[in-house]
Amino acid sequence: MDITVSPVRNIQGRLQVPGDKSISHRAALIGALARGDTLIDNFLRAEDCLHTLSCLRALGVAIEDDGSRVIVHGTGPHWRAPASPLDAGNSGTTMRLLAGILAGQSFEAELTGDASLRSRPMDRIVEPLSQMGARIAALGDGRFPPLRITGGPLRGISYTLPVASAQVKSAVLLAGLFARGETTVVEPNPTRDHTERMLAALGAPVRRDDGRVSIGAAALRGREIRVPGDMSSAAFLLAAAAARPGSELTVEDVGLNPTRTGVLDVLRAFGAVVDVRLSGEHNGEPVGAVTIRGHPLRGVRIGGRLIPRVIDELPVLCVLATIAEGETVISDAAELRVKESDRIAVIARGLRALRGEVKEHADGLTVYGSPLHGGRVASTGDHRIAMAFAVAGLLAQGPVTVGEAECIAVSFPEFVDVLRSVTVA
Repeated sequence: MDITVSPVRNIQGRLQVPGDKSISHRAALIGALARGDTLIDNFLRAEDCLHTLSCLRALGVAIEDDGSRVIVHGTGPHWRAPASPLDAGNSGTTMRLLAGILAGQSFEAELTGDASLRSRPMDRIVEPLSQMGARIAALGDGRFPPLRITGGPLRGISYTLPVASAQVKSAVLLAGLFARGETTVVEPNPTRDHTERMLAALGAPVRRDDGRVSIGAAALRGREIRVPGDMSSAAFLLAAAAARPGSELTVEDVGLNPTRTGVLDVLRAFGAVVDVRLSGEHNGEPVGAVTIRGHPLRGVRIGGRLIPRVIDELPVLCVLATIAEGETVISDAAELRVKESDRIAVIARGLRALRGEVKEHADGLTVYGSPLHGGRVASTGDHRIAMAFAVAGLLAQGPVTVGEAECIAVSFPEFVDVLRSVTVA
């Protein structure tokens, strides 16, 4: 499916975005490990999260979805062996977090996914889970899915992440629920902490101290959970508003977890006017409203400790950089090469297809402020690339057509309709 987006004068409106993808995954997975029911409001009904629910059902977890809330009937820590391989679809979160849980089960299971997921390295979870005592075989050349996991008794370890990764941290912490002794993860840079917050909300004794997160075996209890709006989804709309002087866009009931608001820091550095109003918390996650007012932009530098806080937003920030005066330099972002696509290469190709000026580096990009023109861009089936270049269509000098745009359903099925509702031609 192709979508074509035409330039607009500005962005106006107030809206809410769908539930946070990262939190939706964790609410379902951790709720399934709890005793009793976990009632999840605003669960993200997008392909990635639906694959998590499908995998849980195959493992013997009863789940209801009446369209307004998802109810996970937690079975406690012990699940049922699946009758066939578990399909995570395109979801790296599903595969990596579920691997941590399966490492502590008493049966063998296989995790697989689509062609994109089967090309993403999994050795980064195989290593720590093997240290804990799990038997894991990566059937794709020793590094890639499918993963065959034979669960069993685990032992706690202290593990220093070689690369900042919330998914790897989460896999180890979830395995730690089944381990003898304490499990500690040491982070080189702060990453998303939704797993720690969700575990604590359901009763696990999580200890956090100066870049170290520790957990031991725990009995979890089901509870009511409301998932805040997804900042990574909001980022595409906020970036579009930032690029058009005279625009004013408010996103309400959105998650304001500090590990996810790096995009707001970058938009401020670009020169946009950003107003944040905290309204409360949902199950330990701060929430509130964000208003962006468009303003002439200037190039920025994005790197170092900021990268884990903006890793999913970098595609749209690269598009925004074409509107900014001067150059924008992104470094320390080699992780982009092992996402749903090689996002560094795909972003560079897409910008060049629209006659943008960009240089590709091993760990990032330099994007030069220069007008984009209309044209066609291949998304390569990557949802964040597709949405980023849809935003490019709003800002370019002619319409932009994005190929394989059906992939947007992975995280934000309503994206095109929401985009049209806030744009002023």
